[in-house]
Amino acid sequence: MAPPTHKDPAQSPASPAPPGTGRSSRAADTARGSMVAPGSVLGLVLPLILWADRSAGIDFRFASYIDNYMVLQKEPAGAVIWGFGIPGATVTVTLCQGQDTIMRKVTSVKAPSNTWMVVLDPMKPGGPFEVMAQQTLGPMNLTLRVHDVLFGDVWLCSGQSNMQMTVLQIFNATGELSNTAAYQSVRVLSVSLTEAEEELEDLNAVDLPWSKPTKENLGNGYFTYMSAVCWLFGRYLYDTLQYPIGLISSSWGGTPIEAWSSGRSLKACGVPTKGSTAHDAESGPSGHSVLWNAMIHPLQNMTLKGVVWYQGENNINYNKDLYNCTFPALIEDWRQTFHRGSQGQTERFFPFGFVQLSSYLSTDNADDGFPQIRWHQTADFGFVPNLKMPNTFMAVAMDLGDRDSPFGSIHPRDKQTVAYRLHLGARAVAYGEKNLTFQGPLPEKIELLADKGLLQLIYYQRIQVQRQDKKIFEISCCSDRQCKWLPAPMNTFSSQTLTLSISSCPGTVAALRYAWTTWPCEYKQCPLYHPSSGLPAPPFIAFSTDQAPGH
Repeated sequence: MAPPTHKDPAQSPASPAPPGTGRSSRAADTARGSMVAPGSVLGLVLPLILWADRSAGIDFRFASYIDNYMVLQKEPAGAVIWGFGIPGATVTVTLCQGQDTIMRKVTSVKAPSNTWMVVLDPMKPGGPFEVMAQQTLGPMNLTLRVHDVLFGDVWLCSGQSNMQMTVLQIFNATGELSNTAAYQSVRVLSVSLTEAEEELEDLNAVDLPWSKPTKENLGNGYFTYMSAVCWLFGRYLYDTLQYPIGLISSSWGGTPIEAWSSGRSLKACGVPTKGSTAHDAESGPSGHSVLWNAMIHPLQNMTLKGVVWYQGENNINYNKDLYNCTFPALIEDWRQTFHRGSQGQTERFFPFGFVQLSSYLSTDNADDGFPQIRWHQTADFGFVPNLKMPNTFMAVAMDLGDRDSPFGSIHPRDKQTVAYRLHLGARAVAYGEKNLTFQGPLPEKIELLADKGLLQLIYYQRIQVQRQDKKIFEISCCSDRQCKWLPAPMNTFSSQTLTLSISSCPGTVAALRYAWTTWPCEYKQCPLYHPSSGLPAPPFIAFSTDQAPGH
């Protein structure tokens, strides 16, 4: 959904000049020419003119996001360093720590892309280091340096306005903004809001270059930089991992998934090439692939640990029924692209986490949009990882509704709980932590006890019934070839079973669903949670032929 205000990235005081116009935040390029004997000066005139002509519009530079304070992906992967230069020139990339040279890589600038690229040897987490790149062409040397570089895990955060919300906008903003001193190894970067009709090789602009966290860049304004969910997710990971974390925010409010998807993945799902979205006047770009082209594809050479995603509100009324294809297809396409772009260094099936949609006080009478998108976010399984979405993790957020949010109920302010639940999924799925509960309870078996007028749900893990609820479970009751949804009040329960009363149904029970509404419960007051982790049971729908959701 669109934020109430937008800061024009071109007006951002922290915005560097577009790539190619020089970057004041970086150490100035230094040119070193060889000493030339007076008699040979005339002989150099022609080659220098030709050299200047060839290099018109091409300067020697790093890619836009390679800068001071960056985090590069640690072992077992190798980090990719790349940039632009003069075709045919030799580029030497050196990694230094103090006076020590750690490694040196040599490559050349390729035509016609005018790019150069090296893959560093895998590095243990830590730092700081300096990365130096030197371009040599005949007698001309140009040197670039970036300093205070750390190695750790790099996560890309993307989506719409709930990902874009800054720490300034969340609960306990003052306390959170002052809590940065212990997290100077968690570095942040925020991509400028730009769109393009074709895939760009490099970012057009960066709102916030790689930076150490401060209250100024974590709370720069409303919906500018830095993403609160991204920052808090990285902070929780740092608390566990105790090594550097790099966080890249590339998100834009009011945008459908189609804007973030490549043409390939949209075609695979049969998405119409043109269509009108039901956006209000303040919505972000809705053109197909325009944000993929400008804000994701330019990052493809970067070696990543994983991605976290928070989007879906703008597909409630636009290609909603295709989201169970477009979302898994986006994940698969991003994985292929980043794996290929990083020369195989980003894992082919890198971890991908997402936030299931929260609650919304809708004035729309149609109440199935949010539940349908929540369900489609799991490819209609109800849980992740699953067969269509391997190596994924999910944060359930439907119990975090915020009636009084000054940004509208569609923008709940409790992003701490969202990020905490996300980081639990990352610890289990991305980092392989064993015996860690990272998702709430789902039933593994549903039995009809017809003689007692009950349905019995048997859960695969323990449940905590926080309160009895008469409406949150519903059954599809069918008679005379017509079906309608009726409440199935909660009856009895134990540590892993729950019975529901179905006596209100005079016919056949065809299906069961849980929390199938835009606003299922008040803040942290859904009926079912996991007792020790406090994770809510996710919504589901199951039909009479199913044993459990998703089967």
